[in-house]
Amino acid sequence: MVKILALLFVLQEETVDKVKDIIEEDVWGTIKEWLGFELISVGKEPNHIGFTVGHLIILIIAFILTSILLKWIRVLMTRKMEGDDKLKFVSVFKFIKYIAYIVVVLATMSASGINITVLLTASAALFVGLGLALQEVFQDVIGGILIMIDKSISAGDIIEMDGRVGRVFEIKLRTTRALTRDDKVIIIPNHKFITDTVYNYTQNHKTTRENVKVGVAYGSDTRQVEKILLECAVAHPEILKHPKPFALFENFGDSSLDFGLYFFVRDSFVDPRIKSALRYAIDDRFRESGITIPFPQRDVHLFNTANPVYTPNKTAVNTNIEPLKNDMIDE
Repeated sequence: MVKILALLFVLQEETVDKVKDIIEEDVWGTIKEWLGFELISVGKEPNHIGFTVGHLIILIIAFILTSILLKWIRVLMTRKMEGDDKLKFVSVFKFIKYIAYIVVVLATMSASGINITVLLTASAALFVGLGLALQEVFQDVIGGILIMIDKSISAGDIIEMDGRVGRVFEIKLRTTRALTRDDKVIIIPNHKFITDTVYNYTQNHKTTRENVKVGVAYGSDTRQVEKILLECAVAHPEILKHPKPFALFENFGDSSLDFGLYFFVRDSFVDPRIKSALRYAIDDRFRESGITIPFPQRDVHLFNTANPVYTPNKTAVNTNIEPLKNDMIDE
């Protein structure tokens, strides 16, 4: 009985050893051979670059783990954001995600034993060329990221740039789109918001102060002018009652007494129409009250002189001017 048990024990050990040899030599050897199969082979030793099935599997796993990590970070950072801010962050995050993927690819290849120095050296000239060609594109992208971070411009804001006024309706990573008063879409590269001066009419609040300038003839009743201007502003339905409109006697002009009517509106995008209606109303009221709006004029006085006028390279010209019936001419 003892001999039989000893024989069985010996047979068991031999079987385990054979199975272990089979696994190590056949199964694991086949797996190693399959993992070492080169999908891409570039160059020769010592600068040989070989991309195998094992590298591909490691790269896929790294991509999956990176995607899970980036998604978790995005959810963590946007959980307390509002809808518009969340959409802006997602746009920025896409750009960051692409950079992260490039870093993961290079790090995985380097950790897997691939000499990426040769790859980077070979592509350096390409990167320099792309950098110069896409310089403005990179500026636009950086500008878009800064706009989304500091919130200097938001969708719905009314802006003025290069003398053109528009209402922003879309902010993308590279460009911003705005609708002008002529119902035309203007596409603005985002780097313009960094290098140029931009007026944002509605960043602090939607209410803006506008004005209409007018001049009246000397001798007009200035208090009556002020009263008419305020009545015209109060009568317009699109001008706010609070803050109240006000009129200023701004200057004694060359040809007129200069006034300014200041008022507040909720939508400065349509203020040209409001100003036009005010000018019509002011003109009608001035006509009814006998107040005139003067045109520019200048007084010219001509005097007689017996002295001749000498001009270069010409003979003297005698300028004996006869007296005029009227010594003052209005222009």
